[in-house]
Amino acid sequence: MADKIKLSLALIIVISAMVAFYSFPDQSLLLRVIGLLAAASVASAVALQTALGQNTWGFGRGAVIEVRKVVWPTGKETRQTTLVVMAMVLVMGLILWVFDLFLGWAVNFLTGLGG
Repeated sequence: MADKIKLSLALIIVISAMVAFYSFPDQSLLLRVIGLLAAASVASAVALQTALGQNTWGFGRGAVIEVRKVVWPTGKETRQTTLVVMAMVLVMGLILWVFDLFLGWAVNFLTGLGG
């Protein structure tokens, strides 16, 4: 029950900040953005005190750890793969273009529009 109250409070803080942001257009944009960011920080801090917030934070930390384990390709491998993909796209485009020309000719021939 306490988690629901905390999450509701965080949502109320965010909604209030957005309403305030648009309710005071005569104020400096910088001040409104700073207020919005401050409210978002407070809402995040409140939300992180819940079980859902802790699970989300743990998931994010795990994702960062997994990204660090990824073996990224070298520049040479990236260029070679890009060239192979571009060549295959060109070849498939030509094949489909010829196939489309043939089908267009066949439909025109069968419907009597081709001569």
